[in-house]
Amino acid sequence: MVLRRLILALAVVLLVAPAKAEEHQLSVTPPGWSIALPATLIKPEGDGPFPAIVLLHDCSGLGPRGSGAPRRWANELVPQGYVVLIPDSFTPRGLPNGTCTAPVEYIGAGAPFIRALDAYGALVLLRTLPYVDPQRIGVMGGSHGGSTALAALATLEAADPLAGAKRNGFAAALALYPSCSFRLGGWNVTRDRDEPHRVVDYKGVYQPVAPLLVLTGALDDWTPAEPCRAMVEASRAAGHKADIVVYPGVHHAFDNTSSVRYIAERNNGNAPGGKGATTGGNVRAWADAKQQVQAFFARHLKPAQ
Repeated sequence: MVLRRLILALAVVLLVAPAKAEEHQLSVTPPGWSIALPATLIKPEGDGPFPAIVLLHDCSGLGPRGSGAPRRWANELVPQGYVVLIPDSFTPRGLPNGTCTAPVEYIGAGAPFIRALDAYGALVLLRTLPYVDPQRIGVMGGSHGGSTALAALATLEAADPLAGAKRNGFAAALALYPSCSFRLGGWNVTRDRDEPHRVVDYKGVYQPVAPLLVLTGALDDWTPAEPCRAMVEASRAAGHKADIVVYPGVHHAFDNTSSVRYIAERNNGNAPGGKGATTGGNVRAWADAKQQVQAFFARHLKPAQ
Protein backbone atom coordinates (compact mmCIF):
# COMPACT_ATOMS: atom_id res chain seq x y z
CA MET A 1 0.00 0.00 0.00
CA VAL A 2 2.82 2.40 0.92
CA LEU A 3 4.70 1.57 -2.28
CA ARG A 4 1.57 2.14 -4.35
CA ARG A 5 1.08 5.57 -2.77
CA LEU A 6 4.70 6.49 -3.47
CA ILE A 7 4.36 5.49 -7.12
CA LEU A 8 1.14 7.50 -7.43
CA ALA A 9 2.74 10.55 -5.82
CA LEU A 10 5.72 10.33 -8.18
CA ALA A 11 3.39 10.10 -11.18
CA VAL A 12 1.55 13.24 -10.07
CA VAL A 13 4.84 15.12 -9.66
CA LEU A 14 5.94 14.12 -13.14
CA LEU A 15 2.64 15.27 -14.62
CA VAL A 16 2.67 18.73 -13.03
CA ALA A 17 6.40 19.44 -13.11
CA PRO A 18 7.26 22.16 -15.65
CA ALA A 19 9.31 21.19 -18.66
CA LYS A 20 12.96 22.10 -18.53
CA ALA A 21 13.88 25.29 -20.36
CA GLU A 22 16.98 26.14 -22.38
CA GLU A 23 18.32 29.69 -22.55
CA HIS A 24 20.45 31.20 -25.32
CA GLN A 25 21.88 34.64 -26.04
CA LEU A 26 21.29 35.71 -29.64
CA SER A 27 21.39 38.89 -31.69
CA VAL A 28 18.55 40.66 -33.51
CA THR A 29 19.07 43.02 -36.45
CA PRO A 30 16.12 45.37 -37.09
CA PRO A 31 15.30 45.93 -40.79
CA GLY A 32 17.13 48.99 -42.09
CA TRP A 33 19.43 49.25 -39.06
CA SER A 34 23.08 48.32 -38.73
CA ILE A 35 22.93 47.82 -34.96
CA ALA A 36 22.66 44.43 -33.30
CA LEU A 37 20.27 44.05 -30.40
CA PRO A 38 21.16 41.47 -27.76
CA ALA A 39 18.26 39.10 -27.22
CA THR A 40 17.54 36.35 -24.72
CA LEU A 41 15.86 33.25 -26.12
CA ILE A 42 14.18 30.76 -23.81
CA LYS A 43 12.77 27.53 -25.22
CA PRO A 44 11.06 24.43 -23.88
CA GLU A 45 13.03 21.22 -23.86
CA GLY A 46 12.67 19.29 -27.11
CA ASP A 47 12.93 19.64 -30.87
CA GLY A 48 9.60 21.35 -31.58
CA PRO A 49 8.52 22.90 -33.81
CA PHE A 50 7.11 25.21 -31.14
CA PRO A 51 5.01 28.36 -31.49
CA ALA A 52 6.94 31.44 -30.40
CA ILE A 53 6.36 34.86 -28.88
CA VAL A 54 8.45 38.03 -29.15
CA LEU A 55 8.30 39.71 -25.73
CA LEU A 56 8.86 43.47 -25.79
CA HIS A 57 10.07 45.21 -22.63
CA ASP A 58 8.55 48.37 -21.15
CA CYS A 59 10.15 51.82 -20.83
CA SER A 60 12.38 50.63 -17.96
CA GLY A 61 14.30 48.37 -20.33
CA LEU A 62 16.16 45.21 -19.40
CA GLY A 63 18.90 46.69 -17.22
CA PRO A 64 19.19 46.69 -13.42
CA ARG A 65 16.34 49.22 -13.18
CA GLY A 66 14.02 47.11 -15.32
CA SER A 67 10.59 46.05 -14.12
CA GLY A 68 11.27 42.36 -14.71
CA ALA A 69 7.95 41.96 -16.53
CA PRO A 70 9.35 40.16 -19.62
CA ARG A 71 10.94 37.48 -17.42
CA ARG A 72 7.77 37.07 -15.38
CA TRP A 73 5.77 36.46 -18.54
CA ALA A 74 8.44 34.19 -20.02
CA ASN A 75 8.16 32.06 -16.87
CA GLU A 76 4.46 31.70 -17.64
CA LEU A 77 4.74 31.09 -21.39
CA VAL A 78 7.68 28.71 -21.77
CA PRO A 79 6.08 25.95 -19.64
CA GLN A 80 3.02 26.29 -21.91
CA GLY A 81 5.17 25.26 -24.87
CA TYR A 82 6.27 28.59 -26.37
CA VAL A 83 9.70 29.73 -27.42
CA VAL A 84 10.16 33.26 -26.06
CA LEU A 85 12.54 35.86 -27.48
CA ILE A 86 13.25 39.06 -25.51
CA PRO A 87 15.21 41.68 -27.50
CA ASP A 88 16.88 44.64 -25.78
CA SER A 89 15.79 47.73 -27.72
CA PHE A 90 17.38 50.33 -25.45
CA THR A 91 20.96 49.45 -24.43
CA PRO A 92 22.42 49.49 -27.98
CA ARG A 93 20.71 52.85 -28.55
CA GLY A 94 22.40 54.45 -25.55
CA LEU A 95 19.46 54.06 -23.17
CA PRO A 96 20.63 51.39 -20.67
CA ASN A 97 18.35 52.77 -17.94
CA GLY A 98 15.31 53.03 -20.20
CA THR A 99 13.17 56.03 -21.05
CA CYS A 100 10.69 56.20 -18.15
CA THR A 101 12.46 59.20 -16.63
CA ALA A 102 14.94 60.04 -19.40
CA PRO A 103 15.24 63.61 -20.71
CA VAL A 104 12.69 64.23 -23.45
CA GLU A 105 15.36 64.64 -26.15
CA TYR A 106 16.40 60.99 -25.70
CA ILE A 107 12.96 59.40 -25.76
CA GLY A 108 12.54 59.41 -29.55
CA ALA A 109 15.51 57.06 -29.99
CA GLY A 110 13.40 54.22 -28.67
CA ALA A 111 9.93 55.22 -29.86
CA PRO A 112 7.32 52.48 -30.52
CA PHE A 113 7.46 52.80 -34.33
CA ILE A 114 11.24 52.38 -34.19
CA ARG A 115 10.89 49.41 -31.88
CA ALA A 116 8.36 47.86 -34.27
CA LEU A 117 11.38 47.28 -36.53
CA ASP A 118 13.02 45.43 -33.63
CA ALA A 119 9.97 43.20 -33.35
CA TYR A 120 10.17 42.27 -37.04
CA GLY A 121 13.90 41.68 -36.76
CA ALA A 122 13.09 39.25 -33.95
CA LEU A 123 10.44 37.62 -36.15
CA VAL A 124 12.98 37.09 -38.94
CA LEU A 125 15.43 35.53 -36.50
CA LEU A 126 12.84 33.18 -35.02
CA ARG A 127 11.90 31.95 -38.48
CA THR A 128 15.47 30.76 -39.04
CA LEU A 129 15.37 28.46 -36.01
CA PRO A 130 14.53 24.81 -36.77
CA TYR A 131 12.58 24.33 -33.53
CA VAL A 132 10.19 27.28 -34.20
CA ASP A 133 7.01 27.02 -36.27
CA PRO A 134 7.49 30.00 -38.63
CA GLN A 135 3.77 30.65 -39.09
CA ARG A 136 2.85 30.58 -35.40
CA ILE A 137 4.71 33.54 -33.95
CA GLY A 138 3.07 36.20 -31.81
CA VAL A 139 4.17 39.46 -30.24
CA MET A 140 3.45 40.72 -26.73
CA GLY A 141 4.49 43.66 -24.59
CA GLY A 142 3.54 45.80 -21.65
CA SER A 143 3.32 49.61 -21.50
CA HIS A 144 5.96 50.90 -23.97
CA GLY A 145 6.26 47.34 -25.25
CA GLY A 146 2.49 47.16 -25.60
CA SER A 147 2.50 50.37 -27.63
CA THR A 148 5.22 48.81 -29.78
CA ALA A 149 3.05 45.74 -30.33
CA LEU A 150 0.24 48.02 -31.54
CA ALA A 151 2.66 49.80 -33.89
CA ALA A 152 3.91 46.46 -35.19
CA LEU A 153 0.36 45.46 -36.18
CA ALA A 154 -0.85 48.80 -37.51
CA THR A 155 -1.85 48.94 -41.17
CA LEU A 156 -0.08 51.99 -42.54
CA GLU A 157 0.35 53.70 -45.89
CA ALA A 158 2.22 52.01 -48.74
CA ALA A 159 5.33 53.93 -47.70
CA ASP A 160 5.49 51.94 -44.45
CA PRO A 161 8.93 50.24 -44.49
CA LEU A 162 7.32 47.22 -42.83
CA ALA A 163 4.39 46.91 -45.26
CA GLY A 164 5.78 43.77 -46.89
CA ALA A 165 6.78 42.15 -43.61
CA LYS A 166 3.37 42.79 -42.09
CA ARG A 167 1.60 40.92 -44.87
CA ASN A 168 3.25 37.71 -43.67
CA GLY A 169 4.02 38.82 -40.15
CA PHE A 170 2.82 38.06 -36.65
CA ALA A 171 -0.05 35.66 -36.17
CA ALA A 172 -1.38 37.46 -33.07
CA ALA A 173 -0.55 40.31 -30.71
CA LEU A 174 -1.26 41.03 -27.08
CA ALA A 175 -0.76 44.49 -25.55
CA LEU A 176 -0.76 45.04 -21.80
CA TYR A 177 -1.67 48.60 -20.71
CA PRO A 178 -0.39 50.22 -23.95
CA SER A 179 -0.75 53.82 -25.03
CA CYS A 180 -3.53 54.17 -27.60
CA SER A 181 -3.23 57.96 -27.69
CA PHE A 182 -1.03 58.31 -30.76
CA ARG A 183 -1.53 57.84 -34.47
CA LEU A 184 -1.74 54.19 -35.49
CA GLY A 185 -2.41 54.10 -39.20
CA GLY A 186 -6.01 55.21 -39.65
CA TRP A 187 -6.50 55.70 -35.91
CA ASN A 188 -5.77 59.17 -34.57
CA VAL A 189 -6.30 60.92 -31.24
CA THR A 190 -6.75 64.70 -31.09
CA ARG A 191 -5.48 66.57 -28.04
CA ASP A 192 -6.27 70.00 -26.68
CA ARG A 193 -3.77 72.57 -27.96
CA ASP A 194 -3.43 74.35 -24.65
CA GLU A 195 -3.59 71.23 -22.47
CA PRO A 196 -1.93 68.43 -24.45
CA HIS A 197 -2.71 65.86 -21.76
CA ARG A 198 -6.43 66.23 -22.55
CA VAL A 199 -7.83 64.08 -25.36
CA VAL A 200 -10.67 65.90 -27.13
CA ASP A 201 -11.56 63.56 -30.00
CA TYR A 202 -11.01 60.12 -31.51
CA LYS A 203 -11.02 59.58 -35.26
CA GLY A 204 -10.53 56.78 -37.73
CA VAL A 205 -10.00 53.04 -37.38
CA TYR A 206 -7.08 51.02 -36.13
CA GLN A 207 -6.62 48.17 -38.59
CA PRO A 208 -4.51 45.40 -37.04
CA VAL A 209 -2.98 42.93 -39.47
CA ALA A 210 -3.57 40.08 -36.98
CA PRO A 211 -5.87 39.33 -34.02
CA LEU A 212 -5.28 41.67 -31.08
CA LEU A 213 -6.08 41.58 -27.36
CA VAL A 214 -5.56 44.57 -25.05
CA LEU A 215 -5.51 44.20 -21.26
CA THR A 216 -5.54 47.42 -19.24
CA GLY A 217 -6.65 49.01 -15.98
CA ALA A 218 -9.47 51.48 -15.45
CA LEU A 219 -7.36 53.62 -13.06
CA ASP A 220 -4.32 53.82 -15.34
CA ASP A 221 -3.07 57.43 -15.30
CA TRP A 222 0.00 56.71 -17.45
CA THR A 223 -1.60 55.07 -20.49
CA PRO A 224 -5.33 55.58 -19.88
CA ALA A 225 -7.81 52.87 -20.76
CA GLU A 226 -10.42 55.03 -22.49
CA PRO A 227 -8.48 55.70 -25.73
CA CYS A 228 -7.81 51.96 -25.98
CA ARG A 229 -11.47 51.14 -25.39
CA ALA A 230 -12.50 53.61 -28.11
CA MET A 231 -9.81 52.30 -30.47
CA VAL A 232 -10.80 48.66 -30.06
CA GLU A 233 -14.49 49.47 -30.33
CA ALA A 234 -13.94 51.27 -33.65
CA SER A 235 -11.72 48.45 -34.88
CA ARG A 236 -14.28 45.77 -34.02
CA ALA A 237 -17.09 47.79 -35.62
CA ALA A 238 -15.05 47.81 -38.84
CA GLY A 239 -14.74 44.03 -38.76
CA HIS A 240 -11.24 43.62 -37.35
CA LYS A 241 -10.29 40.97 -34.80
CA ALA A 242 -9.65 43.13 -31.75
CA ASP A 243 -10.76 42.81 -28.16
CA ILE A 244 -10.10 44.52 -24.83
CA VAL A 245 -10.43 43.77 -21.13
CA VAL A 246 -10.52 46.77 -18.77
CA TYR A 247 -9.97 45.83 -15.13
CA PRO A 248 -11.95 48.01 -12.67
CA GLY A 249 -9.95 49.62 -9.87
CA VAL A 250 -6.62 48.66 -11.43
CA HIS A 251 -3.55 50.82 -12.14
CA HIS A 252 -0.75 50.66 -14.71
CA ALA A 253 1.63 47.66 -14.49
CA PHE A 254 -0.82 45.44 -12.61
CA ASP A 255 0.97 42.21 -13.57
CA ASN A 256 3.11 41.93 -10.42
CA THR A 257 2.86 41.95 -6.64
CA SER A 258 4.32 45.41 -5.94
CA SER A 259 2.41 48.02 -3.97
CA VAL A 260 0.75 50.96 -5.71
CA ARG A 261 3.00 54.03 -5.85
CA TYR A 262 3.18 57.38 -7.61
CA ILE A 263 6.55 58.55 -9.00
CA ALA A 264 6.69 62.22 -9.95
CA GLU A 265 9.76 61.87 -12.22
CA ARG A 266 8.12 59.58 -14.77
CA ASN A 267 7.54 60.99 -18.24
CA ASN A 268 3.80 61.07 -18.84
CA GLY A 269 2.17 62.81 -21.78
CA ASN A 270 -1.22 62.16 -20.21
CA ALA A 271 -0.46 64.11 -17.03
CA PRO A 272 -0.61 67.89 -16.54
CA GLY A 273 2.94 69.12 -16.97
CA GLY A 274 3.99 65.89 -18.65
CA LYS A 275 5.29 64.22 -15.49
CA GLY A 276 4.15 61.75 -12.85
CA ALA A 277 2.50 58.32 -13.07
CA THR A 278 1.10 55.62 -10.80
CA THR A 279 1.91 51.91 -11.01
CA GLY A 280 1.09 48.92 -8.86
CA GLY A 281 0.25 45.24 -8.91
CA ASN A 282 -3.19 43.74 -8.53
CA VAL A 283 -3.52 40.09 -7.58
CA ARG A 284 -6.92 39.51 -9.18
CA ALA A 285 -6.11 41.33 -12.42
CA TRP A 286 -2.76 39.57 -12.77
CA ALA A 287 -4.37 36.16 -12.21
CA ASP A 288 -7.04 36.88 -14.81
CA ALA A 289 -4.42 38.29 -17.23
CA LYS A 290 -2.51 35.00 -17.03
CA GLN A 291 -5.66 33.15 -18.06
CA GLN A 292 -6.45 35.66 -20.81
CA VAL A 293 -2.92 35.42 -22.23
CA GLN A 294 -2.91 31.63 -22.13
CA ALA A 295 -6.30 31.33 -23.84
CA PHE A 296 -5.57 34.00 -26.47
CA PHE A 297 -2.26 32.59 -27.62
CA ALA A 298 -3.51 29.00 -27.47
CA ARG A 299 -6.36 30.02 -29.78
CA HIS A 300 -4.16 31.79 -32.33
CA LEU A 301 -0.74 30.14 -32.10
CA LYS A 302 -1.44 26.50 -31.38
CA PRO A 303 -2.92 24.08 -33.93
CA ALA A 304 -6.38 22.72 -33.28
CA GLN A 305 -6.29 19.51 -31.30
